[in-house]
Amino acid sequence: MSFALEHTDGRARAGRILTSRGEIPTPVFMPVGTQGTVKAMEQRELEGADARIILGNAYHLYLRPGAALIETAGGLHGFMAWKGHILTDSGGYQVFSLSGLRGISEEGVRFKSHLDGSMHEFTAERVVDFQRSLGSDIMMALDECPAYPCEEEYAGRANEMTLRWAARCRERFLGSSPLYGHDQALFGIVQGSVFPALRERAAQMLAGMDFEGYAIGGLSVGEPVEEMYRIVAVCTGILPEEKPRYLMGVGTPENILQGVELGVDMFDCVMPTRNARNAVVFTSRGRLNLRNARHGDDLTAVDPECACYACRTFSRAYLRHLFKAGEILALQLATIHNITFYLTLMRSARKAIVEGRFASWKTATLAAMAPAEHLITTS
Repeated sequence: MSFALEHTDGRARAGRILTSRGEIPTPVFMPVGTQGTVKAMEQRELEGADARIILGNAYHLYLRPGAALIETAGGLHGFMAWKGHILTDSGGYQVFSLSGLRGISEEGVRFKSHLDGSMHEFTAERVVDFQRSLGSDIMMALDECPAYPCEEEYAGRANEMTLRWAARCRERFLGSSPLYGHDQALFGIVQGSVFPALRERAAQMLAGMDFEGYAIGGLSVGEPVEEMYRIVAVCTGILPEEKPRYLMGVGTPENILQGVELGVDMFDCVMPTRNARNAVVFTSRGRLNLRNARHGDDLTAVDPECACYACRTFSRAYLRHLFKAGEILALQLATIHNITFYLTLMRSARKAIVEGRFASWKTATLAAMAPAEHLITTS
């Protein structure tokens, strides 16, 4: 994998990730397909929205359906019939947030499956091996994600553990080969909670390991948004300019555009799909809750400025009717719209960077989006 930085506008960057599978223009939003599917959206709809890369999760795929079946199918791409790129998270965050964690040691983490209570262990080496078997184009190193808030002393210990695991992941990665004929890349993850000195050390140490790219993890976990932006700025100020930067699990359109302005290239979040399933849609004029009565007789498109199938074909009143009637189509149409909105937003941001007008474009775009009826931030 290689990364070409093509334009800058302040700290905002327009680039291109190049792999043996194709190219990914940046900045880019990656729809979340945790279990090998983007919820309520078909692969052909993702292709129609020009999604170049989606995200899967090693923790969930390891537990179900497991490595053997995916390997028999020729990797995750073959299993889910997806021709685009796939990034897989190592599962470290899910181990700490979903499972019955039973122990953290130098070797790795022992945890209990949230599905059936069975015991498992993730080591740095096993995480790399499993992501090799998935055939993901970009894989993530194993990390320990501290909760917020936490003491600096604990965050420091977790940070050092993450750095040692990262070195082992890198060694395993360099000593192994792809299984399915396509190159793979490994990203290191910068941790350190909200403590700038810890983030600086992590970014510097990981840069020295020469990963193909770098992620900023452990944010959008409850800290004030200004703290998040401050830490992102610390990280992007240190991470190599010639490598892609990925802000994990973030977020709203506002969060993402601020991240772009701070020099981030890649984003993922469940927010567009989760909100869609709860009848909340993002539009160029603010968020709408389609369950609200005022949309009951509104025959205009969800977003007249959007070219997605849902907006070209159906009205707000029709989508509200589907949600009120409990129809599955409601989830699908709202998801098509929200994912298209996020992907279009990234393409527009890239165009503004290339044309040297990102700051003014961002200000105008966010001002137009300011009205909001409702936002779902939890499942």
